[in-house]
Amino acid sequence: MTTADIRYFDLAIGYAMLIVPLAIILWYRIPIFSQTLIAVARMTVQLLFVGLYLQIVFRLNNNWLNAAWVLVMIVVADVSIVRSTDLRIGMVLQPLFFALLAGTTIPLLFFIGIILRRPELFEAQYVIPIGGMILGNCLRADIIGLKTFYGSIRKSEKAYLQMLANGARLSEAIRPFIRDACQAALSPTVASMATIGLVALPGMMTGVILGGAEPTTAIKYQIAIMIAIFCGTAITVILGIRLTLKKSFTAYGSLNHRIFKKTK
Repeated sequence: MTTADIRYFDLAIGYAMLIVPLAIILWYRIPIFSQTLIAVARMTVQLLFVGLYLQIVFRLNNNWLNAAWVLVMIVVADVSIVRSTDLRIGMVLQPLFFALLAGTTIPLLFFIGIILRRPELFEAQYVIPIGGMILGNCLRADIIGLKTFYGSIRKSEKAYLQMLANGARLSEAIRPFIRDACQAALSPTVASMATIGLVALPGMMTGVILGGAEPTTAIKYQIAIMIAIFCGTAITVILGIRLTLKKSFTAYGSLNHRIFKKTK
């Protein structure tokens, strides 16, 4: 059983579905009409470009080229995270890159090497789509985690400084903020795991089924990828916070406001 192809003409007709959300936006005067059109245009161009590029990558299936593509995805995700937070790109870009690198590659290589037992760890068919799924979830979790951590400390700075004044060490003073940030970042994945299969068929499972595999095979893939995603997000969030601490706090433990794009 093979996956049914979509002709470009039929895909173009599919854009007609956008009439419904665009009509809602115009009717209620929601100020995102132009942003929506730009987002759709960017999505189309980016995916067409990536599709053409991946055809070449899959055909060559070179380990170095595949690894380079994963690194490119991590760099793009890194920049996207910083731009989505209030943090200065020059101060947190490098530590966040290493957090994403660890959070993506550790579960990715475990998935391919241990669970799938593939002889080539950087086989294009597996490393690129699976790496993209893990990285995409790491990106969202890191944005939530960093926003929650630094936003909470900034908002409750007097209480935080009071803890330091009472003799708490930096690690002790930031612990409740790290706990809240991790809870906020990991809760969506936990909720997704709790309802998966009951509310909707997830992406990995749907893709494997559309690829012609048996539903039981798709289920095993989905279970494995959800575990990998949860592992990756946990690693990324905690490292994303920990690796940025050096530049975000002074030697005395107070918050370094230069880490924010706009000082209070």
